[in-house]
Amino acid sequence: MRIPLSWLREYVDLPATETGRDVQAKLVSAGLEVETVEQLGDGLKGPLVVGQVLTIEELTEFKKPIRFCTVDVGTANGTGEPQEIVCGARNFAVGDKVVVVLPGAVLPGDFAIAARKTYGKTSHGMICSSDELGMGDDGTKGIIVLPPETEVGKDAIELLQLVDEVLDIAVTANRGDWLSVRGVARETAIAYGLPLSDPALLDVPGPNAYGYPVQVSDPFGCDRFTARTVTGLSPEARSPIWLTRRLQKVGIRPISLAVDVTNYVMTELGQPLHAYDRSLVQGTIGVRRAAEGEKLVTLDAVERTLHAEDLVITDERGPIGLAGVMGGANTEIDDDGATGDVVIEAAHFDAVTVARTARRHKLSSEASRRFERGVDPQAASAAAQRAVDLLVLLAGGTAEAGVTEVIAPSAPHTIAIPADHPDKVAGVTYGRETVVRRLQQIGCDVYGQDELIVTVPSWRPDLVAPNDLAEEVIRLEGYENLPSTLPKPPAGRGLTGRQRLHRRVGRSLAGAGYVEAPSYPFIGEQVFDQLLLDAGDLNRRVVKLTNPLNDEEPALRTSLLPGLLGALRRNDGRGSHDLALFETGLVFHPRDEQAVAAVLPVDRRPTDEELASLDAALPVQPRHVGAVLAGAREQAGWWGKGRPADWADAVEAGRAVAREAGVELVVRQGQYGPWHPGRCAEFVIGETVVGYAGELHPRVVKAFGLPARTAAMEIDLDAVESAGAGFLDAPRISSFPVATQDVALVVEKSVPAAVVEAALREGAGELLEAVRLFDVYENAEQLGEGRKSLAYALRFRAGDRTLTVDEASAARDAAVALAGERTGAVLRG
Repeated sequence: MRIPLSWLREYVDLPATETGRDVQAKLVSAGLEVETVEQLGDGLKGPLVVGQVLTIEELTEFKKPIRFCTVDVGTANGTGEPQEIVCGARNFAVGDKVVVVLPGAVLPGDFAIAARKTYGKTSHGMICSSDELGMGDDGTKGIIVLPPETEVGKDAIELLQLVDEVLDIAVTANRGDWLSVRGVARETAIAYGLPLSDPALLDVPGPNAYGYPVQVSDPFGCDRFTARTVTGLSPEARSPIWLTRRLQKVGIRPISLAVDVTNYVMTELGQPLHAYDRSLVQGTIGVRRAAEGEKLVTLDAVERTLHAEDLVITDERGPIGLAGVMGGANTEIDDDGATGDVVIEAAHFDAVTVARTARRHKLSSEASRRFERGVDPQAASAAAQRAVDLLVLLAGGTAEAGVTEVIAPSAPHTIAIPADHPDKVAGVTYGRETVVRRLQQIGCDVYGQDELIVTVPSWRPDLVAPNDLAEEVIRLEGYENLPSTLPKPPAGRGLTGRQRLHRRVGRSLAGAGYVEAPSYPFIGEQVFDQLLLDAGDLNRRVVKLTNPLNDEEPALRTSLLPGLLGALRRNDGRGSHDLALFETGLVFHPRDEQAVAAVLPVDRRPTDEELASLDAALPVQPRHVGAVLAGAREQAGWWGKGRPADWADAVEAGRAVAREAGVELVVRQGQYGPWHPGRCAEFVIGETVVGYAGELHPRVVKAFGLPARTAAMEIDLDAVESAGAGFLDAPRISSFPVATQDVALVVEKSVPAAVVEAALREGAGELLEAVRLFDVYENAEQLGEGRKSLAYALRFRAGDRTLTVDEASAARDAAVALAGERTGAVLRG
């Protein structure tokens, strides 16, 4: 929301010395996010004056139309003679009043103006457009043409209000009152301790039987509808400069007087308005839910098919507007504003209904932004009166005596709150007087002593519970005044075992050359097809968000791979081709039985039962570790040829994770979704598969736009942790020499090397220190069809003696015997 400081000063009598930066600091301290303070007219230097075009000579010998003009600028040029200016714009004529910048002036962007020869003529200055003056879009696509009554020679910097400061505020989703000058002025008045001149405090006539007929059929969707009529508007009336300039400063393009007035009042009071051409409205104005499949052409010239939950404004023909979102083209006031009679609508619509309609039709508007966040229902009649007053003043119209107000019965919202509740929430003693004073400053009526009964003002629909009131007290007293107190944990505890494991895993992968790349936990369900997951795969069952940040990614992830592969693709596309990324994070799986989460207290520590009930309502959230690799794993150089990353590196990343947990990880051939069926390893602990690693399937690589031969790993860290023994015991190092025995075993090709290795380990007994597969050999002529040779290096060592050859050989033979018994392995001759 853009708020001009000059407009803000009309409602708060700020000290003359206060700058936009000063106001920004005050508002930021009060909790508003003022992102920037734009300095309009920064660097602008005159003379910049009003001129009248006297003559226009068309220069036709050039490729584009060029005009040589003489302009009367009064005595601003020091001589009183007409100013000769070359201009290419076509939207003005002889006699028009224009804005002229004379030599010696400087325009925004450090654009110095001087006399110069161009197109065979000497141009002494320039006739200005709104863009050249930094005014924003005025819809003309040409130079500024001023009203005929504007005085020649008048200072245009003052006339056009070119010098100002504009506060740009990021408005949160629950503070609709900040989407108005009135709401920000209220916060400014509180911050400075000054009175507020509320622009909504107007004398408004009461409803009567002579107003325009209105029928509200859905009082839940529309609890207040005000209609006022203005007749006899001058078709030639145009928005004055002060009004258009204020709209431009807040980022709204001027259109026509009637539309500009409704936009002006909406910006001023926060109440969206709509102006109907009365001659185009047929019969009673109604408010109802749409019939499924009804059609409406909105003001953006798009025909929309309506949903049964859409709230619509109607007349005898049917829908003439989407309530709270956008009006219909069939009652639109033309851009030239050529209409004599106008019906002003000021209504209050249900926030959820408007939000769903805007999302359903992908149609966000200034009105819907405000209704979604909450609009003051009590301001509707004042906003309608303000619009009527402006139309009468600026267009010479007549306000009809009829006033229509349809109001659904409602009671003010009250909240009971202990006077010391803010103290408990903040951990600071404010005292009752401070709490009452701060609540009254935001517009609440407060009664009671120890137990306060607070009536919430109509412009604050976000205040619904005691904690909301406590937050207001804390906010206005200053977040910066809350003491910073570090927690004091009992001595000697430090990190938990799980936290230490997570840190060790991260350090291990980082030490192996991986870079941590955290990603958003949101996915779209189409990613499961890209990962080639089967239709019945459990990872396809997702937890969907009710209000996702992105409609294309409405679900919580069940795997880390989509985020990691997206990060790898982005980095590869930006020139980083040798990549090794990892992430540790939660994945989310829905529970079979859904439960409603309990609302935990904030004034005390929740009980164990309350925490348990909360956990039971949350999705299952195991922590996984994922890694992806592409490009070179070892760079080529004078030291060697280097090598590309491959499936074995992904497998080793999984082994590194298991080592940090002290877990014996069995690696065997597997097959799962995104991995290449012939280059996929599965990680097994006991009989449980805890992860996969290997080279990705070519179809997955193509679907994600990844480099060829990309490898990946993902493992369930919680499962690995639970299989570990907790604290790792440091190995004892024997001072006795090692005895190495090599064996080559011939087995069927279908026998996994991991199974043979496991048999060797068990058979060799406690003397075995390590076993390593160092060769795989296949030759049908020597080994037989469908067979392979696996060569292992066995290292034997005793902790108390030097092993004899017979002891090492006996252990080797026992290992070979058990491998032969379990896998059919025979020693290679």
